[in-house]
Amino acid sequence: MRRLGRLATVLAAAALAVTPALGTPAATATPPVTKVKLHGVDLDTATVLDLQDHMNKHRFTSAQLTSFYLSRIQQLNPELHAVIETNPDALSEAVASDEHRAQQGSRGPLDGIPVLLKDNVGTGDREHTTAGSFALLGDNPADAFLVSKLRAAGAVILGKANLSEWANFRSTSSSSGWSGRGGQTNNPYVLDRNPCGSSSGSAVAAAADLATVTIGTETDGSIVCPSGTNDDVGIKPTLGLVSRTGVIPISAEQDTAGPITRNMTDAAAVLSVIQGVDSSDPATVAAGPFVHRNYLGDLDAHALQGKRIGVWRGGGDVADVNAVTDATIAELRAQGATVIDNIDLPGLDDAFNNEFPALLVEFKHDINAYLAGTPGQHPADLEGLINFDIQHADIEMPFFKQEIFDLAQATNGDLTDPTYIQERATATTDARNAIDTALAANHLDAIVAPTNGPAWVTNLQTGDDFTNFVSASGPAAIAGYPDLTVPAGYADSGQLPIGMSFFGTAFSEPSLIAMGYAFEQATHARRAPTFLPTLPTP
Repeated sequence: MRRLGRLATVLAAAALAVTPALGTPAATATPPVTKVKLHGVDLDTATVLDLQDHMNKHRFTSAQLTSFYLSRIQQLNPELHAVIETNPDALSEAVASDEHRAQQGSRGPLDGIPVLLKDNVGTGDREHTTAGSFALLGDNPADAFLVSKLRAAGAVILGKANLSEWANFRSTSSSSGWSGRGGQTNNPYVLDRNPCGSSSGSAVAAAADLATVTIGTETDGSIVCPSGTNDDVGIKPTLGLVSRTGVIPISAEQDTAGPITRNMTDAAAVLSVIQGVDSSDPATVAAGPFVHRNYLGDLDAHALQGKRIGVWRGGGDVADVNAVTDATIAELRAQGATVIDNIDLPGLDDAFNNEFPALLVEFKHDINAYLAGTPGQHPADLEGLINFDIQHADIEMPFFKQEIFDLAQATNGDLTDPTYIQERATATTDARNAIDTALAANHLDAIVAPTNGPAWVTNLQTGDDFTNFVSASGPAAIAGYPDLTVPAGYADSGQLPIGMSFFGTAFSEPSLIAMGYAFEQATHARRAPTFLPTLPTP
């Protein structure tokens, strides 16, 4: 366990590391677009299964792999701000993995694999867990349940990824990927474009090869949107498949953690490890019959053949997004799927209208409980967090405020309040009905929708502008249903990635992973980032 001195001293020292300006890349040379190789192995395209094979054949060790990523973080993070801190014990964990492999063999696909965790996932080591806020620098959490699963699988905890502070549940005018501790995360495809959030650092780190795999969290869009925007695979699991114990919360009714990776194989491997029944998280107990599955066994390059897939275009109407969607439909049909275009998800308006007021109540309740149960020197409750931000406005609120914190604090935080109960019931029930009705009415195996649209109007120095965003995350997020995104195409002359989401009913991960893998293998749409400073002038 780490030991910290007085919080004021920690704040003063940490403030020196804050990124100088929101959305402004650091004054370093744009990194060259080269193959990311270790001992001749292209790490950008290698899967965790490939890496296991190379380590078993002594081509390189986990310690060498971990050292490679630590060096790459040191090289690129001044420009990307995707990593808040690295784990001072990462190399010793890698050495321990190598020793275990030599003595007893590999423990599985993640043994010796460096993993970056979003900075709201707790670790009981010398790292911090802060949700990007200086307010939690003095906390002292234990390992989150999912971290204990990663450690048992032999994974190396490489460090903590930057994020939209407090998982983007602090301000109504925030900038995706900005936190007080980490500064502004920059999109590696076009550095001045929005990386989406709140798992911005996890998605950017995966895309730019700062780790083999990463972990993100989602309440609504925070895994799939940054994954789509950064040309990653992201899986937002069914609520209860992955424990939330030890993860800084927004809402137990929608929160989940999940993998963000460069390919479907790695995502399936990570999800297989981090799932599990946790007696401290009732949702996982209820999900018990659906956990302990090896999703690597579901990878099937022919899984689209004979499937019926509906296309939902309700997220928006943007020319480049429509072009990628049309190309996706053509590929799905070429792979043997029957596609029903322009399906409807009925009744979503009430789900969307009731989601936010319900989340406000849940956040106040859940964050107060988290703070009360987490040892260390930190504010005791949401009111204390609000006061901390006011007292440290120079480092916590230099660009935007805390309107959502204030709105949540104004609620009673009472999960037994009849008004709240009705809001949550309406939001969840209507979202589930919308998806289940569409699946049944059209005899569908899955629903496909563009994950995100290009943020071509966004200037990160002025905060988020969602004018040209498309987001398909809402229905599955509110319902607690699974949603995965796969690279699908590009906007703005091929510079900005667009992902395609596959979602369905509860615990349909096996079929969604199979179809996502088949789509990935048919298209091979992802390409490595180019680190453009800005978009070329038309």
